[in-house]
Amino acid sequence: MDRSDWHREAARNSLGRLFPRLEVNYKHARADSPVRWNHFKNRLNREWERLFIYLHELYGWQYDFFYTLEQVLDMLIRSWLDRPEAMHQIDEQREVDPLWFLSEDMIGIVLYVDLFSDNLAGLRNHVPYFEKLGVTYLHLMPLFSVPHGENDGGYAVSDYRAVNPDLGTMEELSQLATELRERGISLVLDFVFNHTSDEHTWAQKAKAGDPEFLNYYFTFTDRTLVDRFQEHLRDIFPTVRKGSFTWNNELQRWVWTTFNSYQWDLNYSNPAVFQAMAEEMLFLANQGVEVLRLDAVAFIWKRLGTTCENQPEAHTIIRAFNAMARIVAPSLLFKSEAIVHPDDVIKYVHPEECQLSYNPLLMALLWEALATREVKLLEHSMRHRERLPYGCAWVNYLRCHDDIGWTFDDKDAWHLGINPQGHRKFLNDFYTGKHPGSFSRGVPFQFNPDNGDLRISGTLSSLAGLEEALEKQDNRMIELAVRRINMLRNIQVSIGGIPLLYAGDEYGVLNDYTFLSDSRKVNDSRWVHRSRKRWEAAEDLTNTDTLEWRFFIEMVKLFKQRKQSSALRNGGMELADTGNPHLLAYIRDDGDQRLLIINNFSEYAQVMNAAKLAASDMTRDAHEIFTQRAIPAGEDLEIDAYRYLWIDISGQ
Repeated sequence: MDRSDWHREAARNSLGRLFPRLEVNYKHARADSPVRWNHFKNRLNREWERLFIYLHELYGWQYDFFYTLEQVLDMLIRSWLDRPEAMHQIDEQREVDPLWFLSEDMIGIVLYVDLFSDNLAGLRNHVPYFEKLGVTYLHLMPLFSVPHGENDGGYAVSDYRAVNPDLGTMEELSQLATELRERGISLVLDFVFNHTSDEHTWAQKAKAGDPEFLNYYFTFTDRTLVDRFQEHLRDIFPTVRKGSFTWNNELQRWVWTTFNSYQWDLNYSNPAVFQAMAEEMLFLANQGVEVLRLDAVAFIWKRLGTTCENQPEAHTIIRAFNAMARIVAPSLLFKSEAIVHPDDVIKYVHPEECQLSYNPLLMALLWEALATREVKLLEHSMRHRERLPYGCAWVNYLRCHDDIGWTFDDKDAWHLGINPQGHRKFLNDFYTGKHPGSFSRGVPFQFNPDNGDLRISGTLSSLAGLEEALEKQDNRMIELAVRRINMLRNIQVSIGGIPLLYAGDEYGVLNDYTFLSDSRKVNDSRWVHRSRKRWEAAEDLTNTDTLEWRFFIEMVKLFKQRKQSSALRNGGMELADTGNPHLLAYIRDDGDQRLLIINNFSEYAQVMNAAKLAASDMTRDAHEIFTQRAIPAGEDLEIDAYRYLWIDISGQ
């Protein structure tokens, strides 16, 4: 018997033995809704083999493996029974239309609740604002209970089942999810599963010496072993501290803390940790969450002698979570947050793992192209690194709560004659305003003197030149900055995937330097782009002479056109050869509509000649979507500085 046959038989036998014994405890569920109970059993039978294989790979070597299986199965039943009727209904809808998220209607926004609306009650009052924008995907940054003081912007979770009291209650969160769903907006939350805060109940019990919960984390009495691990690890926040371990006086042990000293890494080699976090995940799904952003996916498995990043078991854990979601909450999607090498980013994206993924490479290379005015590295990387498995999608962002790291592949750079180390230094100098001719006002983040690594903080508008232009009161500089921003937005909206707007960028928010006077934030420059929503600017968008109006109306225009363009569904994209190093062009096609989209990364007008247009399938006269301008075939096409065109070439 080969391994696959053994797995199949073992999975079937384990379910056949375990489920009838557990089913006896849930007679009321069968009696109350026999049809739905059978539906659940069908999902269980369909997904159990896959889940069994993943769990066996992770924990099959442990003496109590079948006890773990029983506990997991019982937790799945309980989580399904706790699922609200409305979510059962959406599960059934999404099973009929499993690729719903590939629609051209999907448009996202991400925000901090406290900075946007003070609390969840205030946020509900602003749902019409999301509708006005055209948003169908709302990502709320971490909002669960955290320590007072430093908490890494909410990523040090103390309780996954309690909303931060300053923001509201879990009941209010569920109510918000319901209202959003009724208005066609999917709620997205973070699932911080690599670590907890040191104030989490599990950590508190570990500090008290409880051996069960000491095993929930990585703790060491032996500094020698710590040093052996540390030898291969990178410093994530080098200006905060060196190394990935923190000495805890209460424990008299070293604790694994990849990010900050108050964020304790969880030990997933312990099946109890896996089960506990899976239960937290399904609890969140049952509150009405439709997408979970899986935070720091690359770090969740540790292995001595490695970087402890992107280990095979990390993928196995996520796939096991995916299988559990398919059983209990099949409408739930996962979005990976893996800010690692591009080759590793894409490994997390699969229908059986994370259906969605941030696109950090596109984000970084758009900024690279804006600085160089050339698209060669962007084009080269996209030609062989952008394609995803069928049934998956990129989430495209220009800015987020985090920094910008130059995560392009060194081999891609060398292939084009670019020294990657020197190029990263140029980009850092450019976006911190040190390079001659720079228009940017970025702020350095986490400089590492050991290797010269540096990342960049700043808002979209300040990075793209608007802050400097406004300070100089230079109308031409202002116009070019506005065009840069709108061109980047166009690519984000049209290139394939779900566009994700960072709240405030829709009306051109600039860097906020008030963090420098806040002792809790001064050491984290990312707060420069985490400003409070200026509702006086957002609500009064009637004055067409303001920049706020220009940005907002351009965003709404792009979103509206996206929803009207069937060519933008499903994420398929084909790069077009422009013959011009300053132009990025691609074709979007769904069989009914075919669009040629061209973007100019230069402050000067650029030409795509007639031959290249013909080679891009524009063989007959066409028209530009936004302006309805006629585009004659057989003629060169001029694209003005930092402008973009959508040319309808359907039927050619």
